[in-house]
Amino acid sequence: MALTCNIGAAGKAFRLRIGIATVFGGLVLGAITATGILPSIAWVAVAGSLLGGSFSIWEARAGWCIVRAMGFKTAF
Repeated sequence: MALTCNIGAAGKAFRLRIGIATVFGGLVLGAITATGILPSIAWVAVAGSLLGGSFSIWEARAGWCIVRAMGFKTAF
């Protein structure tokens, strides 16, 4: 199945900003977890943040949104 562009420029920009912020937050969370401030279970949240943020950045670059592809309306 080919991915057809289903978001506009505003949606791409929004997803890119959210993706960058989420990856940055995941890196900060990883640093906090690595220093021992948070318990080791926080690595699950680090992985989720990094994967989710990376996927959002990919969506922005591809111009395709999985939520919109499933038929839901989004704000952007």
